[in-house]
Amino acid sequence: MALADRYLTLQRDVHSGEVLARGGDPEAHSILERTGFVPVVRVHEHYHRLPTGLDEAEEERLATRAVARLRAVQYHVACDTAFETDLREAHDLPLGALVAHQAERIRQATTTEDVADALTELTAAHDGVLAALDEILTATAEFHLGLGGPADIATAARLRHLAEGRLDVIRADLAAVRTDLADRHEPHPQRSVCSAEVGPNEREASAVCGCPPPLRTTPTPSPPPALPAPAARRR
Repeated sequence: MALADRYLTLQRDVHSGEVLARGGDPEAHSILERTGFVPVVRVHEHYHRLPTGLDEAEEERLATRAVARLRAVQYHVACDTAFETDLREAHDLPLGALVAHQAERIRQATTTEDVADALTELTAAHDGVLAALDEILTATAEFHLGLGGPADIATAARLRHLAEGRLDVIRADLAAVRTDLADRHEPHPQRSVCSAEVGPNEREASAVCGCPPPLRTTPTPSPPPALPAPAARRR
């Protein structure tokens, strides 16, 4: 990761008066968002700002907390004097990181059963991740219906469409993949469990295990571009 990705500025904009955070990588952006900032994405820039409608004291509190959290995990933050702090506030492991751990399980899996087990955490009918996401979409839709405005009702309808029209498709497809893998009972042909043992016939003296080298794949060369058709002769 580039050193520049570990550097952020967190300052009050002299023109708009908004508290803006610029720079950082996705982890830094996640910390900002968990501290109350909202992302702003444009074609040529990406930054974070505090929500509108906050008083100055609340803005300073949130900005100072963001500095403390970012510096706790070794980000370099250049900030206004009003946001400076010696505190280093660690943040707990977020729920998303626990879900993402299933991806690491799949990357390390050596059998189809291993991947099926990981996917079960997503597809389980009662308490899987996707079932919980369905509950979140439904609850958020109900909240917007209660707000009562025309835009709120439209937002509720869109959320219900995501739950019923999009999420159901993802859940059904992943469940089918999980079922297929659970029925196959196959080891992955290019992955194996390492025993960390070196056989007596190993030629490489520095080898730490007897696993074979990974397969070398030769990329298929691209076909040459087609020659342009000859121009018709003028008469």
